[in-house]
Amino acid sequence: MKKVSGIFDKFLNIVEKGGNALPNPSTLFAIFAFLTIMLSGIAYLLDLQSIHPVTNEIIKINNLLSEWGLHKIMLEMVDNFTSFAPLGIVMVALLGLGIAEGSGLISTVIRLFVLSAPKSMLTFIIVFAGVISNMASTVGYVILIPLAGVVFLAVRRHPIAGMAAAYAGISGGYNANLLIGTVDPLLAGLSQEAARIIDPAYVVNPTANYYFMFISTFLISIAGTWITEKFVEPRLGNYSGEVEPEKIEHLSPEEKKGLKFTLITISAIVIAIFIGMFPEDGIFRGDDGTILGSPLIKGVVSLIFVVAGLAGIAFGFGTGKFKNDDDVIKSMEQSMKSIATYLVLVFFASQFVAYFNWTNLGLIIAIEGANFLAHLGIELIPLMILFIILSGTINLFMGSASAKWALMAPIFVPMFMLLGFSPELTQTGFRIGDSVTNVISPMMSFFALIIVFFQKYDKKAGIGTIVSTMLPYSILFFIFWTILLVFWIWMGFPLGPNSGLHYQM
Repeated sequence: MKKVSGIFDKFLNIVEKGGNALPNPSTLFAIFAFLTIMLSGIAYLLDLQSIHPVTNEIIKINNLLSEWGLHKIMLEMVDNFTSFAPLGIVMVALLGLGIAEGSGLISTVIRLFVLSAPKSMLTFIIVFAGVISNMASTVGYVILIPLAGVVFLAVRRHPIAGMAAAYAGISGGYNANLLIGTVDPLLAGLSQEAARIIDPAYVVNPTANYYFMFISTFLISIAGTWITEKFVEPRLGNYSGEVEPEKIEHLSPEEKKGLKFTLITISAIVIAIFIGMFPEDGIFRGDDGTILGSPLIKGVVSLIFVVAGLAGIAFGFGTGKFKNDDDVIKSMEQSMKSIATYLVLVFFASQFVAYFNWTNLGLIIAIEGANFLAHLGIELIPLMILFIILSGTINLFMGSASAKWALMAPIFVPMFMLLGFSPELTQTGFRIGDSVTNVISPMMSFFALIIVFFQKYDKKAGIGTIVSTMLPYSILFFIFWTILLVFWIWMGFPLGPNSGLHYQM
């Protein structure tokens, strides 16, 4: 493998040191919350204010250092945490997905995808499996990446190329998918909180970007395949390491039986949905009689819980992995253990978001920022490209998508709303930027694990190895995905059900 240039090494060192110098994300939000309180007092003394562009109301700073502010902080701390929109959404979705993961269904389906792939389609299937594995949170990192290395080596291809392809799909295509996953309701909840700075009744559904992300799944899978075979694999050359090819186990009779049970269960759910959705008087129709107003679409998190949970139960009892209800409950408990860090993060993030809203700092920044951008006269497309670049750059120093969006959404969502652009469009731009630099960000939570995986086949592999291998994906994903968004905006396509490109106050 070629050595990374000295300039690039220096850049990586700066990124690594800069990221490592940042506090823990939870600490970071605690600091932001404290600074918001301090800034509210300073801004109040300076008498900062703006005129609301719609109501012509004078927006003034609310001082959290006052008696009113300190009482509000003390009395609403618990409510800030428990009513934080993304919290319940993520927990409910993970309960269902925890059953599917604990039963072995998710890992079996991923293995089936890879084993059934013809050699000519192997790279595409691995990238594609990586993208859709995001429906189950982070399971793809642990299962698919090492499996891809084993599969590539078994067919006499460079194992690191296989792992790079899987990593590109999972991490570089993190925000694309065929179905709604855990990230969709998480980001939608944060976007909704931010949008309500301008419009208190605004709702951002988890399906807000569904149409765009559905098409993006195939874009990333095709692009990832092309990059792997035209850039990454030729650069790596033939594998000459010491690791011998392993035999990939085919599905056991128990797993095949479990999949039959799962197929029957999912078929029954689909039939029930069809019966309730498509007749004009179906029980799953919305109050206005439309499919878009359906409780299944508005309550997609509940649907994720039910479908993933029942499918996991069917597979678990079919394979014998689940013997009784205790086993099902334990798999749900295990999924809750995985979000302990997230719960701590949410506590501090929810306080910061609440304080930021109370002070009116977010609204004033949004109004003044929108006025500044309007004065510059930047059109929508170059504005979104700049926003994607900003999101991708921040991602190099701050790994958590929810932490970044909790910080950025209260500023950029209202700002772009005042310019006439929808929160759903702003969220789409963020998701592209957040995804494309994941694969080269040392701050990504699984980055250290990827190094370990690479070192199985190249003992000298380090940060430079990962970044130099994955940089082609990062650059070309950015180009292809941005072109898709530009085309989408040019055509005026909706981003998802009831999710347009523009916002009218």
